[in-house]
Amino acid sequence: MKKTLLSVIAAGLLLAGTATYSQGPERNISGRRHPNLAAAQKLSRQAYERISEAQRANEFDMEGHAQRAKDLLEQVNAELKAAAEAANRNR
Repeated sequence: MKKTLLSVIAAGLLLAGTATYSQGPERNISGRRHPNLAAAQKLSRQAYERISEAQRANEFDMEGHAQRAKDLLEQVNAELKAAAEAANRNR
């Protein structure tokens, strides 16, 4: 019983860790058309990667604050993409 429970917990942690490493803001704004928005997107991606590094260094023991910051950076990325699309429509 204990082995099964520990296996389930370990699998869950592994899955959660994998999801953390594989996600992140995309780089999908044209630097040619929108150099400032593309630069902002690049910086948000770098911030996301640094937070991931901090999580690994602290063994993910940050009480969820780092993950919330990463979630906000994903929202930032979506808004930057929306801004670029709006600029494209309004040209």
